[in-house]
Amino acid sequence: MKRLASIVVVGLVAACAALSAQTPALPTVDQVLEKYLAAMGGQAAFDKITSRTAKATIEIPDMGITGTMTMTEKAPNKAMVVVEIANMTVREGTDGVVAWDENPQSGLREKAGLELAEYKRGSLFNIETKLKTAYPKMNVTGRDTVNGRPAIVIDAIPEQGSPVKIFFDSETGLILKQAGSRETPEGPITFESFYDDYRTIDGVKQPHTLRQVTSRFTSVIRITEMKHNVPVDDALFRKPGLR
Repeated sequence: MKRLASIVVVGLVAACAALSAQTPALPTVDQVLEKYLAAMGGQAAFDKITSRTAKATIEIPDMGITGTMTMTEKAPNKAMVVVEIANMTVREGTDGVVAWDENPQSGLREKAGLELAEYKRGSLFNIETKLKTAYPKMNVTGRDTVNGRPAIVIDAIPEQGSPVKIFFDSETGLILKQAGSRETPEGPITFESFYDDYRTIDGVKQPHTLRQVTSRFTSVIRITEMKHNVPVDDALFRKPGLR
């Protein structure tokens, strides 16, 4: 019996060793982020960019709705989005302090609480270089597959708001997907954002297709034009009525 037990133990050790040899150790958070930033173009390339404008199409396939979108960003934390869809105009922006949105249904509204914190975090200019600022706590939690691509998963935890899972392509280093929940006036909604069609403009990569799946609808955004270092007046980002 002792010899049989010894054989079993030896067999288990061999199996574990073989499994370990087949499964490489997970990279550290710093290794994942360094690979990502290098894949996106590198710190020096992003440092040369201080503003960004983009035009896009937006589609909500389940509802048969299409529209257009314009996005404007400026360092260090200003952002503005205008969506023309279903015969109405929706605007959303922040001057880095106040964040707001305006639509025909609810009028002009100022964001507050977790919704404000999330919007300001998402408006950090060149956030590709500031992920540790946006998410002070980050942990590599495992491996997964996104649309057939192998991915490293990081749990990213902000100071305020819900954690976000970020899926980095194991081979290219690019972000394939983010998943979590987002605050809205009607309460939190879950989301999965898929990033594709990365293109290099002025030395940095940006995804040109974003598919977002929420608990309420699915939307597809396709960038048709992107420009960097375009002069932008700060007044554009202010809540209407503020000076």
